[in-house]
Amino acid sequence: MLLRSHLPDLTPLRESAAYRRLYAGFTLSNIGSQMAIVAIGLQVYDITRSTAAVGVVGFFALVPLVVMGLYGGSLSDHHDRRSVALLANLVAWLTSIACAVQAWMGNTNVLVLYLLVAVWSGAFGVSSPARSSIYPRILPREQLPAANALGVFAMSAAMMLGPLLAGLLIDWGGYGVAYTVDAVVTTAALWGLWRLQPLPPERHEEGGATRAGFGSVVDGFRFLRTAPNVRMTFVADIAAMLLAQPRVIFPAAGAVILGGGARTVGYLYAAGAVGAVLATLASGRLGHVRHQGLAIMVSIVGWGLGIAGLGVALLGAGNWLTPEQALWGALAAMAFAGGSDAVSAVFRTTILQSAAPDRMRGRLQGVFIVVVAGGPRVGELLGGVVADRIGEGWMAVSGGLACLVAIGVLSFRHPHFLRYDARHPTP
Repeated sequence: MLLRSHLPDLTPLRESAAYRRLYAGFTLSNIGSQMAIVAIGLQVYDITRSTAAVGVVGFFALVPLVVMGLYGGSLSDHHDRRSVALLANLVAWLTSIACAVQAWMGNTNVLVLYLLVAVWSGAFGVSSPARSSIYPRILPREQLPAANALGVFAMSAAMMLGPLLAGLLIDWGGYGVAYTVDAVVTTAALWGLWRLQPLPPERHEEGGATRAGFGSVVDGFRFLRTAPNVRMTFVADIAAMLLAQPRVIFPAAGAVILGGGARTVGYLYAAGAVGAVLATLASGRLGHVRHQGLAIMVSIVGWGLGIAGLGVALLGAGNWLTPEQALWGALAAMAFAGGSDAVSAVFRTTILQSAAPDRMRGRLQGVFIVVVAGGPRVGELLGGVVADRIGEGWMAVSGGLACLVAIGVLSFRHPHFLRYDARHPTP
């Protein structure tokens, strides 16, 4: 019974057919997306041989993600959420097909990849807040922590399997094969949304805006000013992702520092997901945690320690560590960081869904996706520049330590967040 209490709570999957379809569809789609992320990073590095150029991918993803993430959240609050998510995922699917076409044609122009990333990122910015704001409409509030843990598990599994498959497929058949598989599995998300019933906005709530637009987005930020607990979930994650984002150094780590090429890069991407999968496999008790703000801050400290450990392993490669020892050390550090990030993600999402009113969920989910997806992109851009100046290992060490300092300062300045009580959720 003790073991069962720590296993994932499967109640949302058992009781909601709509949730099951969405869960299956987006799990498969996310595997393809993670494959494409690895393939794009490797293809850019293969063309340019520059970590900074890989970091520029983050810049081209950031602007459309911010614009369309915020506007997409507004669309989700004022239009049928199923239709918004379905249209955005259709654009993402067509972009996946375009990625495959450019690879099969032997493209060597890195700008083509940057532009495709921009289009896909914009589509993701619209799709994600719509999808996230659907769950509180089809599930009772007490099932949200379990659903979020299952969602993090699925995303983590995708981040584990996608990079591994990408490394194997690229080694076997090149970039075109990896992108083609991505396009095929992305259709699963379209199927899950197509089977969903319409979800029009709940216009009976007081204070709901009448139409999407810039004014609606501003209303969302005005609400955020009065919601310190929700706001802190964003601020804490920004600190972690801006200061300690390691993905940009993976291509150089696999190709130069640790050796092994595309497969090693796939291992590094997958290691964090392995840690997240292990953490969510023991997520059964997360629904009983009352002080979720404190749990978030402790988890982000774990993330910073893991990234600093990655840097130590890279610095030790060929010095005080053999290449094999350095590889295992790097993978262990990323697994620890990934597990910590998974716990943080469960509670950050739960606070947002529980404390925010439905009329604001789309817009706040738009801000959320800008933070959780845009933050790493900015972090990759900054990390690429820093890595070119001081090296990949020192970039990870300094970033991890900076993350720890930032979380310490935030905890001291905002003690109310540490006292957040999940039994009485307040924004």
